[in-house]
Amino acid sequence: MQISDLPYPDPGVPDARSGPRFLVWLGRGQLGGQAKSLCWGLLHFSGIAGLPYALGMGVDAVVDRDAHRLLLVGGLLVLLGAAITVGDAMLHRTAVTNWITAAARVQQLLARKTAELGSALSRRVAAGEVIAVSTGDVEKIGWFVEAVSRFLAAAFAVVLVCVGLLFYAPALGVVVAIGVPVVALAALPLLPRATRRADFQREKAGRATELASDTVAGLRVLRGIGGEELFLGRYREASQEVRKAAVRSARMWALISAIQVLLPGALLITVVWYGATLVVDGRIAVGELVAAFSAVATLLYPLRHFEEIAMAYSFSRPSAERAARVLSLTRSEPEAGKPGPGGPGARVVPDAPAPGADLYDPQTGLLAPTGRFTAVVCGDPDLAGRLAERLGGHPMDGADGPSVLLGGVALDELALDTARTLVLVQDKDPVLLSGTLRELFDVPASGAVEPAAALEAARCADVLDALAQSAPDGVDDPMDARITERGRSLSGGQRQRLALARSLVTDPEVLVLDEPTSAVDSHTEARIADGIAALRAGRTTVVLASSPLLLDRADRVVLIHGGVVAATGTHRELLHGEPLYRAVVTRETEEEQRLARLELTGLEEALTEIEESA
Repeated sequence: MQISDLPYPDPGVPDARSGPRFLVWLGRGQLGGQAKSLCWGLLHFSGIAGLPYALGMGVDAVVDRDAHRLLLVGGLLVLLGAAITVGDAMLHRTAVTNWITAAARVQQLLARKTAELGSALSRRVAAGEVIAVSTGDVEKIGWFVEAVSRFLAAAFAVVLVCVGLLFYAPALGVVVAIGVPVVALAALPLLPRATRRADFQREKAGRATELASDTVAGLRVLRGIGGEELFLGRYREASQEVRKAAVRSARMWALISAIQVLLPGALLITVVWYGATLVVDGRIAVGELVAAFSAVATLLYPLRHFEEIAMAYSFSRPSAERAARVLSLTRSEPEAGKPGPGGPGARVVPDAPAPGADLYDPQTGLLAPTGRFTAVVCGDPDLAGRLAERLGGHPMDGADGPSVLLGGVALDELALDTARTLVLVQDKDPVLLSGTLRELFDVPASGAVEPAAALEAARCADVLDALAQSAPDGVDDPMDARITERGRSLSGGQRQRLALARSLVTDPEVLVLDEPTSAVDSHTEARIADGIAALRAGRTTVVLASSPLLLDRADRVVLIHGGVVAATGTHRELLHGEPLYRAVVTRETEEEQRLARLELTGLEEALTEIEESA
């Protein structure tokens, strides 16, 4: 596969059972690229391995004053030089291609998993870990994948040199054949300690990144309470811990590098000393000594790839472990022992339910009848947010209860695109991507709702005017006006209404809105409630809110208390007959409710007395 062919049409289903298994899966997916890289690496390193013998034969030809043989040696050196040059260029090209394609595959897998999990990802994985996986870890994983083929080619060159010396200069070849494995494996006992230190460094770096992310996200709040210096001090401490861990890790790798330099140097000195003794005794020719010396000196280059593959694996294994942890997350826990297309333990993907099905949550008892406007009132805003995610097919945190059912079919067992087509959840804080307003509405939709109708239902006339005024000259249509990153140029209420209009355009079978009007004034809120009810007539709509203006427009209202349905009825019925509901909606305290009951009781007694006296 070429870089120009990226991204993959389908990155595949990764083996995320462990980090090493994930690395093996990535390597299997690039066997063609690995084979190309290995072939070019063999050409490159074979040329390097042949240089010592060509030099030795050249020296022998000079000593013997054999011009014809010297000319042949010159031609051989030219061929070896061409093989080294071409092999090196193509090896670099194919290795970089392997690195980029592996990194791109991992990024595609992470993007797909993020889209699958949605906002549930940040609740199940720390923000620092997600950032580390999607940035630095991707590069380290790609490094190991592309280093494998170069290492195999280098190992072949080492074996070739040692075997060649055994035939060309047996006396020195034995020394080299014994010494090279010792040099190659000398640093092996230090690798576990180096790996542990590298893991500790990355753990500290991940915590520092998470702390930085939390600080930046809450910077406005920190400034409001004067807590910038406190968190800045914490980040300084975390940063210093990362620095100390990095220094300890670097010391270990420096020791390994020193061993990789010291031992080959000692082997080179041994070969020269022993070879010179053999030459003086007349047991070998000068050319054989030059060949042996050149061979050992040449081995320093391929032997560096032994250190590189060790470092690449030590750095990429924990990175692959983190990536595998993220990629192994699912929208819900699979049912044990239930076979499926993915192998043992996988789930069977059911067919989508027929249109016109009720939405039912067995855990809370919430029922949203088809074609009705249902409002849900929760006293806890966090519980409302988690319930909205659950209604979209994501289970509540820490809940092992049954999945939400649409027409009797579990949502979290449906294919993701099918579930999103049937049920769409708009979060409490929706995000607007940068681009034109027309691009904002370029989302998967049924086509039954036009953007103009959705904008009218969300009461976005003033938003269109604001975009038109801020648009550069030459832009007459507000739909061509650009929205800045995350809609920062708009107010909170304007962003909220645009996001609502985008959700209305999709026209899903079930639309779940979490506090869709919390940032608008009461007059606009009432008009939006009418617009939603009119545009979604005959479609199932669930709104989690506590605003009386929205609740009064709903066909039915459900009160959730303690995680279960506590009451059901219309807004007016619950307002007069359910004290708990009235307390949530009107924000009355217990004392105010008690006084209201006393006043009502006194009024009833007074009316009774009047009737009796009459």
